[in-house]
Amino acid sequence: MDQEEEEEEVQKEEEVEEKEEEEVEVQKEEEVEEKEEEEVEEKEEEVEEKKEEEVEKKEEEEELQKEEEVEEKKEEEVEKEEEVEKEEEVEEKEEEEVEEKEEEVEEARGEMEKRRRRRKKKKRRR
Repeated sequence: MDQEEEEEEVQKEEEVEEKEEEEVEVQKEEEVEEKEEEEVEEKEEEVEEKKEEEVEKKEEEEELQKEEEVEEKKEEEVEKEEEVEKEEEVEEKEEEEVEEKEEEVEEARGEMEKRRRRRKKKKRRR
């Protein structure tokens, strides 16, 4: 082998080494890009999950609020019904009192009528 062949061989080896180094560098860059993409995807997923959680939380809060409103309405209805029942009881008592007074008045009239008849009889006897 002469010097020229040796130089060519050395040059070829250097070229092969350079290509290998370039390939290694390109591979490293690709790995770095891949990692960055994965991180970005993970962050996007986290953001999406947080959004979904917030939406779920809002929906749950709205549902709770609706349930509370329904419960309040039911309580109001119960209170109204109780008020109506109390009013009906008061009216019933008042009616009973009126009936009792009417009966008393009837009895008093009956008594007065009896007395009047007795007086008339007594007057007639005299």
